[in-house]
Amino acid sequence: MIPRFNRHAVLAILRFEMARFRRTLWQSLVTPVITTSLYFIVFGAAIGPSVGEVAGVPYGAFIVPGLIMLSLFTESLNNASFGIYLPRFTGTIYEVLSAPVSPIEMVLGYVGAAATKSVMLGVIILATASLFVPIQIQHPVWMTAFLVLTAATFSLFGFILGIWANGFEQLQFIPMLVITPLTFLGGAFYSIDMLPSAWRTFSLFNPVVYLISGFRWSFYGTSDVSVEVSLAATLGFFLVCLIVVSWIFRTGYRLKS
Repeated sequence: MIPRFNRHAVLAILRFEMARFRRTLWQSLVTPVITTSLYFIVFGAAIGPSVGEVAGVPYGAFIVPGLIMLSLFTESLNNASFGIYLPRFTGTIYEVLSAPVSPIEMVLGYVGAAATKSVMLGVIILATASLFVPIQIQHPVWMTAFLVLTAATFSLFGFILGIWANGFEQLQFIPMLVITPLTFLGGAFYSIDMLPSAWRTFSLFNPVVYLISGFRWSFYGTSDVSVEVSLAATLGFFLVCLIVVSWIFRTGYRLKS
């Protein structure tokens, strides 16, 4: 017999996580928007005129998808990792594990809440960017798809990180020392076609390049790599995260100890 989907449990986790989001609104929403605005002022207004256009797009507008992705990566990881780590840290995770909530419902609640927050942030940053530079979205459906899929993927990654971490220092290790550098080196502020041949080849080993390139294509129809490859890379990362989460619940890794 197929167990009945417990939507009340999913909604309860979602409401709890969104309430935590509202309590930390300044840190979760206002601070990233202010930081992104400073990026626009420095890179768009100060450096943009000297750079001119990149791939036929004004530099100030060219960096918009990269800045949105930078915030999306960081906030998705932070929201999801803290969302599952805090119950582990306080011991309340055992109440959730002992409740009639399946692993799928638990993941939907925590990851769904983190992805929702990140998508909201991405939309707000996009609206903020439109105040600084003219933005053109040639493929809005694909833009939405890349935005949601990337938020869900990195929220899953953050969920894994929150279960793996043994302390708050480890929670910050991956976002600060791995994801942020990969994003800066992944074409957030430039096209990898501007790099020397050897460095461009090296950049293709950076998975973030494919995520940013596909998202930028949905705006301006230009990309560093094929949009099909970008989509396949994003889906592949999503599936890998799903497999790891499935293994965690199957083995009870750091959930029951």
